[in-house]
Amino acid sequence: MTFIREIIKAIRITLVLWLITAIIYPLAILVIGQGLFPSQANGSMMKNIDDQPIGSALIGQVFTSEKYFHGRPSAVRYSQGRKAKPTGISGASNLAPGNPELANRIIEKANQLRDENVQPWADLIYTSGSGLDPHISVNAARQQLERVARARDVKENEILPLINQYTDGRFLGIFGEPGVNILRLNYALDLQDINRENRP
Repeated sequence: MTFIREIIKAIRITLVLWLITAIIYPLAILVIGQGLFPSQANGSMMKNIDDQPIGSALIGQVFTSEKYFHGRPSAVRYSQGRKAKPTGISGASNLAPGNPELANRIIEKANQLRDENVQPWADLIYTSGSGLDPHISVNAARQQLERVARARDVKENEILPLINQYTDGRFLGIFGEPGVNILRLNYALDLQDINRENRP
């Protein structure tokens, strides 16, 4: 009978632990996250003026138009379906530093930037490890300022405040470097154009 009691006791402990770790704890985290940090808990999604998701502020996207600031190159592509929410795929090229394919890609990107009269800063040439980096350095953004201003037919000093506004500082004030969030900046530029068109 002692053996049976011990089995029943073990089953009870297992059920209690399962209830705590598989039901109570996840539900508590969900409620706290949705209650105190709803944006972060839902992926820091950004929406346009029509309340449609345009991407996550935490995930880099590819911008090719001259009207937009270009982000850091990526070995993977951020995909967004028309009806589906945006999804990001993390990954790197896994090319070794001595791989000719990597060297050719970097040289090609540097030549492309030179053709655009843009100083080839490291974050405009090298991909991030995760492939999802949403930031570029302030210097890399300023290098593109002339092109974006010309494409949008505005003065550079109209865009500079937006670069400053969407520059995230160092983590805890000491770690890393300030970075410009490209999705936020590009969307703010589009809003600026819409406001300019709607002025009487």
